[in-house]
Amino acid sequence: VRARFIAPQASGSAQSSDAYPVGAGSCLPGARLPYTPPYPEGRGWSVLSIVVPIYNEVENIPELHEELQGVLVQLGRPYEILYVDDGSKDGSFGLLKSLSEQHPEVVVIQFRRNFGQTAALAAGLEASRGDIVIFMDGDLQNDPAEIPRLLQTMDEGDFDVVSGWRKNRQDAEISRKLPSRMANWLISKVSGVELHDYGCTLKAYRREVIKNVRLYGEMHRFIPAYAAWSGATVTELPVNHRARKYGKSKYGINRTIKVLLDLMTLKFLSSYSTKPIQLFGGLGAVCFGLGFLATLLLLYSRFFEDVRINRNPVALIAVFLFLAGLLFITQGLLAELVTRTYFESQGKSTYVVRTML
Repeated sequence: VRARFIAPQASGSAQSSDAYPVGAGSCLPGARLPYTPPYPEGRGWSVLSIVVPIYNEVENIPELHEELQGVLVQLGRPYEILYVDDGSKDGSFGLLKSLSEQHPEVVVIQFRRNFGQTAALAAGLEASRGDIVIFMDGDLQNDPAEIPRLLQTMDEGDFDVVSGWRKNRQDAEISRKLPSRMANWLISKVSGVELHDYGCTLKAYRREVIKNVRLYGEMHRFIPAYAAWSGATVTELPVNHRARKYGKSKYGINRTIKVLLDLMTLKFLSSYSTKPIQLFGGLGAVCFGLGFLATLLLLYSRFFEDVRINRNPVALIAVFLFLAGLLFITQGLLAELVTRTYFESQGKSTYVVRTML
């Protein structure tokens, strides 16, 4: 794989020999970024990294790349395009390899097998080096012409995340749009970050708000929520969504179950990742309280209704609740030890600083 940027040059401008810094843990070698003229307002250009996961999209790749090139050249900013081949079996990698050889701004990453969209986006993010990272699908349904609008919204509102909203979504109503609306409503309520379309891959991020995000499962759709919890400013922008021209969709209604399970993980990490005893201790307290009430009922039955304790099933319920409460509290204490080991062994902080003056 290769990492190279294309940057617009001013007439007679000198080339800078400074290397653009590579993020820690990047799998790519260093690359030199040519000198780029400043904005008319005096602000420097921000480098764009476009990350596109590819899985069996050989028919879509030529048109997608042509559209991307046209939009990015018109923008006049330095950029790179990272295609992540997620174990395609239809010749997509051969076509991507050809594009990489012909275009110096193209980076191609090939997986040994299919790891899923989240892993592909994570690999592209790790390998990218732009100040602004834009994710988009490789099936031509996301319109590259929306990239300038994402950047304009980000710059004008000084937002850290601009999330695309497929307001006029061109997909099947029952199998795609209805489950998506339900999932988006639930995610918004659980995360506290109100978005209409978490599932839209077309999103723009400032690097500083996602550089430390680690993606697992189907967690890529929750990045705006993660960013918001770190203090990032998030907004939503209606974007054009197109019907699929070639190939078949890789997504189905079975993804809804995966999203719900990941949502449970999301809620736990957002609310209790640094204070697990509050969750497990709270559950333990509830169990102890219910066990105490069951014990009172047991005593009432014994002395006022003459029901022997060994014949009363409430006794088993009370014992079970007391044991469950003890287990929950013990689990919380062990989770506190794990949490402290995680943060202190890696020198991680439990807070995020925006600026220090």
